[in-house]
Amino acid sequence: MPKKVSQEDLDLLGELGVDTTVKKQAARTPKEQRIIAGYEEIERFVEEHGRLPEHGENRDIFERLYAVRLDQLRNSSECREVLKEIDMKTLLDVQEDVATTSVLNEDASDYELLNALGVEADGSDEITELKHVRSTKEKLAAEEIAQRTPCHKFGIFKPLFEQLQQDLDSGFRKTLKYQDNGEIKQGDFFLVEGQKAYVADWGEPFISSYDRPDRRLRVIFDNGTESDLLLRSMQRALNRDETSRRVTDPTLGPLFSDQEEADDETVGYVYVLRSKSENEFIAENRKVIHKIGITKGSVKKRVANAAKDPTYLLAAVDIVETYKVSNLDLTKLEKLLHKFFDPARLDLQLKDRFGFDVEPREWFLVPLPVIEEAIQKLIDGTLPDYSYDPEEGKITSI
Repeated sequence: MPKKVSQEDLDLLGELGVDTTVKKQAARTPKEQRIIAGYEEIERFVEEHGRLPEHGENRDIFERLYAVRLDQLRNSSECREVLKEIDMKTLLDVQEDVATTSVLNEDASDYELLNALGVEADGSDEITELKHVRSTKEKLAAEEIAQRTPCHKFGIFKPLFEQLQQDLDSGFRKTLKYQDNGEIKQGDFFLVEGQKAYVADWGEPFISSYDRPDRRLRVIFDNGTESDLLLRSMQRALNRDETSRRVTDPTLGPLFSDQEEADDETVGYVYVLRSKSENEFIAENRKVIHKIGITKGSVKKRVANAAKDPTYLLAAVDIVETYKVSNLDLTKLEKLLHKFFDPARLDLQLKDRFGFDVEPREWFLVPLPVIEEAIQKLIDGTLPDYSYDPEEGKITSI
């Protein structure tokens, strides 16, 4: 909550010549409100697609409507004046290739614009009531399908899909719920709109005109079609499909299950501990020194006698985080995590209660958020594409 400015502060600002009069914003007229509302719809389109709306019969009717509306806003001095303070993305900057729309009244409603574009509308200002126009949900669901073409060399990819099905049937691979805007890379398999999709190739990364990273993908589907679409378009297709799934990487095997199934078997837990040791170094760095371990049983029972065990630095511990693990090889999982964080392994020597030197090997100088990030990358199968940089204290792509 903003701090309230005292009268004393206001008086001081006044003495310095600063105008402290509260200026009331003039109320918008109904026409100005319509202009702003129309602009905001275009702005949302740009946010979602990373580009301006374009004209053309091959474009979605809503995009064509936004393109016409944008032309009108640009061509109207009144509209530019109303929007000049909110046009932060400079959408109203006039482009040389802007198509003229002078045949349309700048006050035209959406249905009048659509009629001018050759689409029958019923006269309502509500887009959802337009005749012969699909609902937004239907439009989005079919957006990528419409862009697919036959894959003329599908014979090259067919064996990959056949092997994928065998891996899923045997349990060698599993499917995980796709996380919103999750990572996509070449070689990944997904289930989207009821079909298996394979990311066969991708182009060089680029920054869109709205400063958003993107790249072009070649995606092959198991029905013999393919699509040349942007990375962000693929993410949108996966985000909006509530049943979309990511197929796990076979090099990791089915490590985690992000949601329990009826036949899931809980085999153990990944746990993260923080030491209560009074060792000077540990005390100074307590918040970034963690033990990452695996147990088949209760974590609380496992650490009950930590103060007598050199594995736990001969001190009591706090259980910072636990992750339930299903359907995996615990030994393999532990090796993966320890290998990943090996550059940050704590080099510390202690004497046990018998006076013998011991070197605990499961403690790492790693912040908790980084461990959580690594666990998430294990879940979505992308951890092999990253490494931990102890100098930067963060996970970086290889």
